[in-house]
Amino acid sequence: MPTTSTTHVSAKARRASDGRLAQTMARAGLTARGVIYILIGWVAILLALGKTTRQADQRGALQLLAREPFGLVSLWLLGIGFAAYALWRLSEAAFGVTGEGHGAGPRLKSLVRALVYASFAFTTFSVIGGAHGSQSGQEQDLSARVMQHPGGRWAVGLVGLIVVIVGVALVIEGVRRKFAKQLQTSQMSARTRSIVLWLGTIGTAARGVVFALAGALVIEAAVKSEPSKARGLDKALRTLRDQPYGKVALFAAALGLIIFGVYGLCEARWRRV
Repeated sequence: MPTTSTTHVSAKARRASDGRLAQTMARAGLTARGVIYILIGWVAILLALGKTTRQADQRGALQLLAREPFGLVSLWLLGIGFAAYALWRLSEAAFGVTGEGHGAGPRLKSLVRALVYASFAFTTFSVIGGAHGSQSGQEQDLSARVMQHPGGRWAVGLVGLIVVIVGVALVIEGVRRKFAKQLQTSQMSARTRSIVLWLGTIGTAARGVVFALAGALVIEAAVKSEPSKARGLDKALRTLRDQPYGKVALFAAALGLIIFGVYGLCEARWRRV
């Protein structure tokens, strides 16, 4: 019959094993997130240069990757990474967020992130399976169906408003460097810490601006009852391109997304999990 001390040691070992698994899932997922933003930024640069007709969103970036040598292997790794990220965020929603306690707010944000990255995993595996079609077209179709129902335009507008708020929050997070509290900065040299913080500042703020623009377009689609405007990240970047000096602005936004991707890889290395 096991003693109390043996049971305690066994429980401690299980917690340690669970902790290592959570760290592995988190770092794999953060790496996948960094890579996808680098790819989206690269597609946006090609779009600014007029060298591609691909959608500047997750599906377009994945389809571009699929054509490269070892593309299929890379897609599988990304899909697994996104699934791991979703599971990690789901565990945070269930058991609490590291460094932010067990409050409902952080857990709800983790749940939303889990659902978002589960959709990224689904998109990745659908690209692996050879599915065609555009992500922005699917978003437009969904908006059109919702708008057909009573109150549908209000619902679409509310979603757009939430995305705008998220975008503004990301800009504030970047400028104020709130993301730094999640990093193990004590493990970095002074030079590395400075570089990572600047990457996080520029990348997070740029990501927020693009999100806010995408949300504003969704609100416009709801107000004008034009589902074609509710096409997510790709529509936001293409709208930016079509403004005065738009190619320069799009190029800057693309670099910002790439910088966020590079920061994401740094976060995969130094984030507290």
